[in-house]
Amino acid sequence: MLKRFSSLNIILGMLLVSFVASPVHATDLDENTRTVPLDSSGTTVILTPEQVKRGKRLFNSSCGNCHVGGITKTNPNLGLEPDALSLATPARDNIDALVDYMKNPTTYDGLESIAELHPSVKSADIFPKMRSLSDEDLFAIGGHILLQPKLSSEKWGGGKIYY
Repeated sequence: MLKRFSSLNIILGMLLVSFVASPVHATDLDENTRTVPLDSSGTTVILTPEQVKRGKRLFNSSCGNCHVGGITKTNPNLGLEPDALSLATPARDNIDALVDYMKNPTTYDGLESIAELHPSVKSADIFPKMRSLSDEDLFAIGGHILLQPKLSSEKWGGGKIYY
């Protein structure tokens, strides 16, 4: 009897841990959480659950090698957190600006093209993963970048402290 009770407790404990530790799914996110800035005028857009899933998948496969958790491996002092994106020139804190960056990346001050160093649509001949990304894909990736601070709070872009 005691053995059966212990087994039941273990099973219930495992179920509780898997429930509490389970990742957030796109369908679990409310519209407010899925609302992100679209452009510099303050217009917002509500990402669909499909865009959220697609953005995560594409970000992880196309950008995740260098930007896991929103960090920048080549410069840990500059991540993809909202403050860093808003201080770039031009600001990269909305989907349109991020799509523009993924098409034609520039230095943080916006003065020079870094298309030969940073994966982009412009340099798809050098970075094959960028060849097949459509504007819809870039939109979903931009949405993912802007959504993550709402889900991961200080961990997103937190650099080497967390990752």
